[in-house]
Amino acid sequence: MVGNNQTRVTEFLLLGLSGQSDKEEVVFGVFLGMYLLTLIRNLLIILAISCDPHLHTPMYFFLANLSSVDICLCSVTVPKTLVNHMVGSKSISYMGCMTQMYFFITFPNMDGFLLSVMAYDRYVAICRPLHYTLIMRPRLCALLVAVSWVITNMHALLHTLLLVRLTFCSDNTVHHFFCDPYPVMKLSCSDTFINELMVFTVGGVIFLTPFTCIVVSYACIFSNVLRLPSARGIRKALSTCGSHLTVVSLFYGAILGVYMRPSSSYSIQDMVATVIFTVVSPLLNPFIYSLRNRDIKAALRKIILRV
Repeated sequence: MVGNNQTRVTEFLLLGLSGQSDKEEVVFGVFLGMYLLTLIRNLLIILAISCDPHLHTPMYFFLANLSSVDICLCSVTVPKTLVNHMVGSKSISYMGCMTQMYFFITFPNMDGFLLSVMAYDRYVAICRPLHYTLIMRPRLCALLVAVSWVITNMHALLHTLLLVRLTFCSDNTVHHFFCDPYPVMKLSCSDTFINELMVFTVGGVIFLTPFTCIVVSYACIFSNVLRLPSARGIRKALSTCGSHLTVVSLFYGAILGVYMRPSSSYSIQDMVATVIFTVVSPLLNPFIYSLRNRDIKAALRKIILRV
């Protein structure tokens, strides 16, 4: 019996979202539709920015990177869920699970860093408009994105290596639709103190750094905007931040709903919040940014007319 319990896990079973077979078809249809729309909308944003020379500015450079990351973030979890449904399986290999967790840690953190860089871009545009082109040079923009990629990948590598050292025994059922680090870590039959410590310390720093940058940037923006002499100037300044603030609120609101609670209380509400920032947010971001942006609308219209 003891030998059986210590048998090393070679695969995990993903229970999915509903956990009920009669609802799986509905979930499959919803996920497939959302995934395809996410790919189409984000690819259109990237294509519009790439093809229109007027959009070759720092703000749209960061937006194109955000759309790329959103495609990757959605592609980490949804395709495996769809494939498992089509083949009638719930399994994912051990290596597949660890790989999925690595990229799942990387892309949401990259989203956060890009949102903070975009907040800084808005701060410079509104608070220091005369120095904007001097500060937001192409080299600095590329450097900010490159450093963000290095930090997020190193962070993901740290947590993945710590997860690989854990031993998983008889229980291999993940109560989720993908390999979320928290539910997987709870299945381990070895000591997870180091993992939890790193999540609390390093993970906290990686989360709070971009979040703090966003808060500070917008505090400076609002402080500067309120000193503008005309209401029209205030509206114009705030309109450039509206889309970004909406995306930030949706993204961080969902993350705070999941990861700022004890892991022992992981529930269906947490799963819904996870779906929001891994699936719904990447789907809505291009819509939010193009809804009130005339330049994006014009570029998309040109692409559609060409087709």
